Amino acid sequence: MSILQEKDRRYIANTYARFPVTIVSGKGSVVFDEDGKRYIDMGSGIGVTSFGIADEVWKNAVTAQLDLVQHMSNLYYTAPDAALAELLCGRTGMKKVFFANSGAEANECAVKVARKYAQERRGRDCYRIITLNNSFHGRTLTTLAATGQAHYHELFQPLTPGFLHADAGDLDGIARMMEKEPIAAVMIECIQGEGGVIPLDPAFVKGLRALTEREGVLMIIDEVQTGNGRTGALYAYMNYGITPDIVTTAKGLGGGLPIGAALLGEKVENTLGFGDHGSTFGGNPVCCAGALSILERIDDRLLEEVKQKSRMIFESFDGAKGILSVSGMGLMIGIKTEKPASQIAAGCLQKGVLCLTAKDKLRLLPALNIPAELLREATDLIKSVCAE
Repeated sequence: MSILQEKDRRYIANTYARFPVTIVSGKGSVVFDEDGKRYIDMGSGIGVTSFGIADEVWKNAVTAQLDLVQHMSNLYYTAPDAALAELLCGRTGMKKVFFANSGAEANECAVKVARKYAQERRGRDCYRIITLNNSFHGRTLTTLAATGQAHYHELFQPLTPGFLHADAGDLDGIARMMEKEPIAAVMIECIQGEGGVIPLDPAFVKGLRALTEREGVLMIIDEVQTGNGRTGALYAYMNYGITPDIVTTAKGLGGGLPIGAALLGEKVENTLGFGDHGSTFGGNPVCCAGALSILERIDDRLLEEVKQKSRMIFESFDGAKGILSVSGMGLMIGIKTEKPASQIAAGCLQKGVLCLTAKDKLRLLPALNIPAELLREATDLIKSVCAE
């Protein structure tokens, strides 16, 4: 163990089971540890560094804003957040944006908007929100309550009340929940990332949207991990042919800086008034400048490249030794292996590939612009580990 790793263990809270590697530098989809060993990054900081490490366009945008003003209270106007909000609304059809610092905070905002909207129209008892079993929406007390995985709840009771959980695909069960008690909103991920990289069935998603519209219930799509080009569409819900009322996003939006956003559709665009919500660092001009440089480059050409690389990954792993199945969409891939996923991830690390896990699967979230030759090298190394 290095001196730095010993210091980390001594002074940083014991919340992360880190790999025994200290990353010190990188470029694009290649990083290096303190001993100079090279790794292909197939995790991109859990889907954050959308254009890789030390991306020049992103760096230039961030440093240019640093030379102007690094932070300003939301009591005043700044240019980057207005420009980013305009671009987000223009690309999605949403009407207003609230900026936060993370995906959990974006989801908190969505919950507050849904509750306020519903209670103003249907009474104080209309605050419940339905989410799906196997979902993940964050680690605050409220977003933990929203998360449909009981093991996350055990140590932190009591959680925020008002969340009901249904099985993905059980449209009739959700309809019965709506009949039984007043429901403010339904919140889903189109691909359950932390739950094992499992895409929802398109018929279920479309049926759920029709149900919410018929019952006057808001639909929230959590795009924290699936958004910003990750699935081959700008946002994953666009692959399903629906338009939600609220969209939340974070991770890949900032390219490496902390930013989250709740995008509000026409129904709810004016739900929040002065003082109803806020964030000291939300809309930080440096973070927004970085996000602008990311979002402006997620165009049709890049999205088509994401789809092509996805097909290459699926074809490469199909029928390979030691691999049971492959799931996901775009560059959000889950691989079910014969050996435990944690063992495969450790083996990949030894061979110079950084991978993630999700439940019992190996998880791949490479940069959107990872070169094809690097992607092939990484997949070949992963397959070799699975076959050992």
